[in-house]
Amino acid sequence: MNAWRHDFSHLPPGDLPAALQAQCERMRAAWRVSAAASADARRERLTRLLEAVLDHETEWVRAIDADFGGRSGTETRLLELAPLADEIRHLRRHVARWMRPRPVRVNSLFWPARARIVPQPLGVVGIIGAWNYPVQLTLSPLANALAAGNHVLLKPSELAPQTAALLRRVLADTFAPDVVCVVIGGADVAAALAAAPLDHLLFTGSTRVGRWVMQAAAERLTPVTLELGGKSPAVVADDADLDEAADRIASAKGWNAGQTCIAPDYCLVPRARRDAFVAALRASVRRRWPRGLADADYTSLLSSAAWQRMQRLAQEAAAAGATLVPLMADESPYGDANAHRMGPIAVLEPPPQCALMREEIFGPLLPVLGYDGDIEAAIAHVNAGPRPLALYLFSQRQTTIERVLQATTSGGVTVNDCMLHQPQHGLPFGGVGLSGIGAYHGRHGFERFSHLKGVYLQHPLVGAIFDRWVRPPYGAWTQRLLRWMLRR
Repeated sequence: MNAWRHDFSHLPPGDLPAALQAQCERMRAAWRVSAAASADARRERLTRLLEAVLDHETEWVRAIDADFGGRSGTETRLLELAPLADEIRHLRRHVARWMRPRPVRVNSLFWPARARIVPQPLGVVGIIGAWNYPVQLTLSPLANALAAGNHVLLKPSELAPQTAALLRRVLADTFAPDVVCVVIGGADVAAALAAAPLDHLLFTGSTRVGRWVMQAAAERLTPVTLELGGKSPAVVADDADLDEAADRIASAKGWNAGQTCIAPDYCLVPRARRDAFVAALRASVRRRWPRGLADADYTSLLSSAAWQRMQRLAQEAAAAGATLVPLMADESPYGDANAHRMGPIAVLEPPPQCALMREEIFGPLLPVLGYDGDIEAAIAHVNAGPRPLALYLFSQRQTTIERVLQATTSGGVTVNDCMLHQPQHGLPFGGVGLSGIGAYHGRHGFERFSHLKGVYLQHPLVGAIFDRWVRPPYGAWTQRLLRWMLRR
């Protein structure tokens, strides 16, 4: 569409806020002209975004592979491109219906007046994307914001530079710069964007950075959606099919080498079944990735720094008394430093003071903790920590399922599998507490980036009654009406 670019990375830090504020105001001026964008206009933008995803499929795969130094192309298609295309199609299919004003009941005291909810675009939305799924976690919120009729100022993660450059080029060729603007840069650009005069800001990343983003946005009272992470447990009940549970947990932990915000972070297993569970994990990993670290379907850690962090976490846990059980057949204890590759490793009974049990892991280490007694012991362990982004429960007993759902609080839950609540269009996706603020996807995403304006339409009869009995000067009829309202 155009060759326009916006790269603020070369500007001195002191000039960034003014430059981003000016860009934000240009986009808001353009948005005001098209603030009542029709359903056809929104669908057309979503269609262009879908075409951008599909037409550049091979380029996305290559860019992400280059950023990771080895990323399974199948996983990029399976975990990023296919779910993203499916979500855009869902938004396009339903956006016209979601845009319609929705009548709601009025308080019976005001009948026959009417009321409705009118969804309106917010204006200019800021999006700060994540590196671990650099296309899906950047373009999915973009699609939701466009469906709601907004213009978007978007910053991809600088930790995936090849993908960020491709996002900038593709989106500049797809949208006018006052509709979607991609800004490139590091932490200073993210800071300036968070402090810009936006109408909403969505950030995907760590809890630590999420706190900083929220503080920057607070200066302007910019509402935020924070998609964070945390320690998502996989709870295996005493009646679970152990082989099935281990296989599904191992698969989810192995996808993207564990670099997924909703990957199982640790497992709680009945103590008497712990060793059998670990054996089943090993069998699953060796079946899923038979060539070990040389398997084309296994992904590298993003960088040497990420690999070194995994080493620190594993070595500290081992020094504190945990047992490390590599799950790949040909793996040395800590993987391949040169290619920053590391296969799944079960870490048995790491002490709670270890960094492994205090930090989100974001890698292929999988703590396995045995619990004694019934499911209440597992529930108590989960509830002793911050509320997780996701919780996974493996049980065939309905009473156990209902008990865990009722007694724990998490962003989302998948029962008898892992991660599959995320691509459900009808479910909100987001965290709670330290794992995030707000949710999006499907209609929940449309409403996240909309203002749901309440409208009351007065009826002549109700207006006449209020004129006589409710508005000053108050008389005896007003007092009678109040006594009736208070005691009816």
